[in-house]
Parts: sequence; C-alpha cells; structure tokens
Amino acid sequence: MSIILQIETATTVCSVSLAKNGETIAVKQLNERNIHAGVITLFVEELVSSSGLTYAHIDAVAVSSGPGSYTGLRIGVSTAKGLCFALDKPLIAIETLESMAHGILAETCVAPDVLLCPMIDARRMEVYTALFDANGSVVKPTSAEIIDEHSFSEQLLAHKILFFGDGAEKCRSTLGDNPNAIFNTEFSNSATYLNNKALQKYAAAQFEDMAYFEPFYLKDFLVTQKKV
Repeated sequence: MSIILQIETATTVCSVSLAKNGETIAVKQLNERNIHAGVITLFVEELVSSSGLTYAHIDAVAVSSGPGSYTGLRIGVSTAKGLCFALDKPLIAIETLESMAHGILAETCVAPDVLLCPMIDARRMEVYTALFDANGSVVKPTSAEIIDEHSFSEQLLAHKILFFGDGAEKCRSTLGDNPNAIFNTEFSNSATYLNNKALQKYAAAQFEDMAYFEPFYLKDFLVTQKKV
C-alpha cells in the first residue's frame, strides 16, 4: 500500500491531493493567479487533517516538475522538498505536460488516432507544449514554441489534434481554422493527474536526489526579432 502526497503548481492552479494506491482520496485546489505561496502549506495541512491521516502515513511526495510558471514551480518544488526532508520521505518528480496528457485521457473519450497537445501559457504567442498519442506516449518532446499558422502543420495533415491547457485559448485564432484542430479550453491542471505516474515511479523506486533536483523551467528559450 502507498499513500502519496501530490503537488501541482506549474500554472495558475494550486492543487494538492492525496492518493492511496493510485486512487485519489482527497484533493484541495484553487485556480487563481499568484496565490500559491499563501495557500499551499495550508492546503497540505487541511488535506492531511481532513483525511484522517497523519504525516507519518505519507510514503512519498510527488511534484509536478515543469515546465510552467517559474514562481509556481519554485514554490511547489520547495514545498515538496521541505516535506521530504522533514518527514524523511522520497521525492517523485513528474513532468507537467505528461501529467496533463494523462489528465485529459482520464476526463475525455479520445479516439485512437487523435494526438494530444497540452499547452501551458508562456508569453505572447509562446507556449510550452508537447505531443502525445492516445495512450499517453510521447510523440513530440517538450519544447517552447511560438505559435503561428505553420505550427503542427505536418501533424495536422495526418491527425486530429486535441489542444488543451491554459495556452490553448490564445492559439485558437491561429490554428482553429484547420478542421483537424480540436480545442478544450476548460481543462485545468490538478494534482490528481499525477496519480498513475507517481504510483509507477514509487513502485520502481524512481526517486529524485533532493540535493540536486531543480524544476524544469525551460527558461533558455528566447526569440528576438531581427532588426532591418
């Protein structure tokens, strides 16, 4: 049996959940900008207390590792590390876009030939994104992309693509004319989407070295306009 405390702070959503053997037993979350620092420890305390558990029952802490908001990731990972040090428990890291893909699959009936494209808002027309198949396997790895009319053109010729996440809405005007582009702009991140991957990593003892682990900021992506 495993009880894993899970933290998701990569976007405007601050979400904390408890999973027992990969099943959610409690969750507390709020989608509001710039609230992570003020509420995350309260969410953790309230969740443990309301579930009838103590911190001693927690076997590991899982955290969404990015990419995403620099501040949100820093707060989430710092909180996760602090809990792991205090409780002497292992740390599990799960890439945010991968957990989003698993989340949309849990909530939506997706045809086998549809590709999944989670998008996290970065700035202007920039998003952090990746492509996954309907089994949640990576088709195109995580990258920072400036979305224009040519984005995903090759993939859209052969597949329908479901775009979702807080970066999808701003891409609708650019990609929405393509009949193979599908948009779900109601999707928001949740710590519950870490369930399956966190359990897999816990069972395989795939833990992070807390002394060296840092979030996946993807901060080295920079585009400048050429002066003429």
